[in-house]
Amino acid sequence: MWPAPVRAVAFAIAVRFLVAIRSLFLLIGLIGGLGVVPALAQDGPALLREVTVRTDTATFHLSRHAVANQGETALYFWFRRDDETVELRLEPEKIGDARSLRLRRSPDYVQLDSLTREPDGTYRTRLKFTDLTSSSFLRLVVEQPAEAAGQPAQRETVNLLPLARTTVALRRSDDELFVGEEKSFELTSSNPRNVRATGEWVRGEEFDYRLTTGPNGMLRLSVLPNQLGKRTLVVKLQAERPMLQPGGRLSYQLPVLRQEFVVKASRLRFLSPDKRSVTLDEESRRKGVELILDNGRSFELRRTYRLEDQEEPGGTLLAELYTRQYLSNDRVLCYLRPYNTHRQTDGYLYVKLNDQAQYITNLDITPKTTISGVQLLHRGGEWTSSLTVNPGETVDVRVEGEGLQKARMHFEDLTVIPSDSSIRTDGRLVYRVQVPVSYDKRKSTLYNGSQPTSFALSIREYQRPHPLDFVSVSYGEQARSITKLGGPVLYDHTIRDVVFQFRPEGIDVDNFLFGKQYLSFDIRLLNPKGELIEMRTVDNLLVCPGLNSPRAAFYQDKLCRIDPLSLNSLLGRKTYDLDDWSRIVVTVKHNPSQYGSEPGYSQTVELVLKRKIKFDVDVSFPTGLLTRRQGEEGYGNFGGISLATLAQLSFYSPEKINRLRPYKVGAGFVALNAFNLSPDSKNRDLGIVILGSVYPTRREARLTFPLYLGGGYLLSAGKWFYLLGPGIGVRL
Repeated sequence: MWPAPVRAVAFAIAVRFLVAIRSLFLLIGLIGGLGVVPALAQDGPALLREVTVRTDTATFHLSRHAVANQGETALYFWFRRDDETVELRLEPEKIGDARSLRLRRSPDYVQLDSLTREPDGTYRTRLKFTDLTSSSFLRLVVEQPAEAAGQPAQRETVNLLPLARTTVALRRSDDELFVGEEKSFELTSSNPRNVRATGEWVRGEEFDYRLTTGPNGMLRLSVLPNQLGKRTLVVKLQAERPMLQPGGRLSYQLPVLRQEFVVKASRLRFLSPDKRSVTLDEESRRKGVELILDNGRSFELRRTYRLEDQEEPGGTLLAELYTRQYLSNDRVLCYLRPYNTHRQTDGYLYVKLNDQAQYITNLDITPKTTISGVQLLHRGGEWTSSLTVNPGETVDVRVEGEGLQKARMHFEDLTVIPSDSSIRTDGRLVYRVQVPVSYDKRKSTLYNGSQPTSFALSIREYQRPHPLDFVSVSYGEQARSITKLGGPVLYDHTIRDVVFQFRPEGIDVDNFLFGKQYLSFDIRLLNPKGELIEMRTVDNLLVCPGLNSPRAAFYQDKLCRIDPLSLNSLLGRKTYDLDDWSRIVVTVKHNPSQYGSEPGYSQTVELVLKRKIKFDVDVSFPTGLLTRRQGEEGYGNFGGISLATLAQLSFYSPEKINRLRPYKVGAGFVALNAFNLSPDSKNRDLGIVILGSVYPTRREARLTFPLYLGGGYLLSAGKWFYLLGPGIGVRL
């Protein structure tokens, strides 16, 4: 009897021996039964002892998760996403070999980390696959440098087989189908890209079906029943990536879909045409128009079908349909000969054979596009037949005629602005059109497709009155804009000339266009009494916008005024020859005949030759003067009527035009008691005086009574004297 430790060791050795024998038999059976070839393909001695692929849910080893695929052994692993990220571990055959391993690049994956050696001697990296569902012949190629120079590098290839679990279910809202009527259903799948959708019809006794891929990768099942009653649809689906069955067998067959339907007798099927509209004209009536329809299943080639507006017999013949040949996309090429007009809104078109409705379809049969008239609507205006527009303007264009709904109207080089008020009917179209400021043509033709029509928009330059701030006047001082002259200008120097200057750059600014300015100048010269001396008129003086205008090239005109306008070149009486307080009145205004209903602007420039003082010789008759002579006591006596001849200075009011102040200052001679002819008169004498007088300010008075105050020297008496008293003035 052996000791207990010896028995334990012997038992452990026996167990390990039996496990090894069992593994050997299993491996031999697997190789013999499945035809598995060696797991690694290498050039030279083996490089790898083990390959491990770890996903976020499981770990797969080459030694335990190998499967035969097309005569080769592959390491399989399950994936959920096409761009799955996995961890790859490589265990070399020789752990202590100093030569490092490297992984060759492949378009099927992206190596996220470098292949690094771990402390246990294995190599680790991460891979991100690009498209596991579509990638074929997926493999890893591992290389190691040669042991000696001149020898080839060692290489091993590891085949990978991605596996996907895929479920498919049918979504339906009802279980009712009709014979001969195709119906589509949406399929839900856990991995729709792994379901093979060929788009080919699978024919059967009870159902025809096909599987297609729609937008966003959605699977759609089209079903066409063939027999009446309660029928079961059986759909066999194939996968792009296989699934592993028990026993290590690969299967591309997905679970069969089964669905019961109640199939009823056929109803009229709608055939979709490739055209939404057909033109009715002489050519289409005689030769027909090519039309492609869905395959009606019971269509007979080279037969003529009637298209009527009602299902019952006796409907109006709208067109004839002649079936010509089948197309590869399960459609039929036909000839359509229209005879009457039809609108889709009027109802369906019934495809009949021998007065029996077979199918329905719908399209517009419209007359040839014709334009009977075009009208414009300017902002704030009314519809007008005048097709004249201005640069930079936005207008509404109304096109009237027949067959307009299918027309492709556009204006040459003009932009159509989308608008909520746009109208599009068969008899009327309304567009909102914007004319660019820089449009360089005189007209924009209205096109229907590529064919020009007989209508066009005429581009006319703006011609509207601009405020007169672009006109300035110079009369001896710096030029000033005429719009800034507030009333009459009082000028106290000689006016050598009155010159009007023009600033073309001030007319069109940015996109505010006004165009040519036609001005007239009414010139009047008035004397100090307000009487007309001379009058001149300058009509249609043309001022064009300057080079800063975006339309400057279109304003070219030889009559455009650039040089200033001088009044002395027009007047016979020159401005420098005018009397004091004469007035120059110039009215600048737009010529109304050039602007239609717009009144234009008007500005009056009035220049007055202002004076501060007036010098004149005045003869008056002071009477009742109170005189006092030097050396005499008292105030003297009142004298009789005297005669005064004075050189006087009169003073004008600074705030009034040609209005004198009520006082004057003068010097001259006074004949005291000049009309007292008595020989014994003692008060008669002649004196040299300086007098100040106060006059009434009323202009209409002819007879006035001024007051005098002053003094002087009596020539006969040889004395100085002072005088004060009234007088008599006569204005002729």
